[in-house]
This record gives sequence, C-alpha cells and structure tokens, in this order.
Amino acid sequence: MTAPAINTVAWFQIGSDTPEEAKSFYNNLFGWTFAADPDLGGTYDLATYAGGDHAVGGITHTDDAAANHAIFFVLVADVAATVAEAERLGAKIDVPVVTTPSGLVFAHLLDTSGNRFGVFNPGAPQQ
Repeated sequence: MTAPAINTVAWFQIGSDTPEEAKSFYNNLFGWTFAADPDLGGTYDLATYAGGDHAVGGITHTDDAAANHAIFFVLVADVAATVAEAERLGAKIDVPVVTTPSGLVFAHLLDTSGNRFGVFNPGAPQQ
C-alpha cells in the first residue's frame, strides 16, 4: 500500500442517522464495503473501495438527520501548524485539534466560503 501524499485529500467521512441505509446505498452504487471500526464501539464504519486493500473513509453514526454531513480530509504533516495557517488565511475552526488514543490527530475547519473540511495526520499511538 502506498501512502497518500501530504496535502492531498486522503480520507472522507459521511455522517448518517441511518448508517445501514447509507452503507447499502454506497455498496450498491460503487461496490464499497464496510467494517466496524474496532476502536469506536460501533459508532463508525470504515469504508474500503471495491478491490481496495485498506480503508479510505468512513460512515459515522449521527443522532439525527440535522447532523448528517459529508466531509473530505486532507493529510497534512502538522495538524496544529496547518490549523494556525488556515486561520491566518481566514478559515474558522469548527472542531479544534483532537488527538485520539490511537495517535490520530485531526481538526475540522470552515474555509473562507464556509465549507467544512478536515485535516489529519495518522500520527503514532500514544504511550
């Protein structure tokens, strides 16, 4: 598996209050397959493209339709530095920098037009 290049769209997330329907839709339309993320207790399903060998996105389970969304994530070398630069350029922080126990670091931003996107780095597991 070749790692995506820094500063490229390398992940997507779809939020759905009907995740089983969403998984069925994307499976039937594009052949994507899904598996529960073992780290998130049944609230997130990892998506793999047809013929792919690794997850490239996911479906997060939302509480209601008002929280449904689709967002892309850009792989960056340094999430905090990227967030700071985005703010300097006029972006707004939607979700501040988060580091998960698995080492994943991410943040959600609103660009200068108000479009939501994310930045992330898989990082290393925390000790």
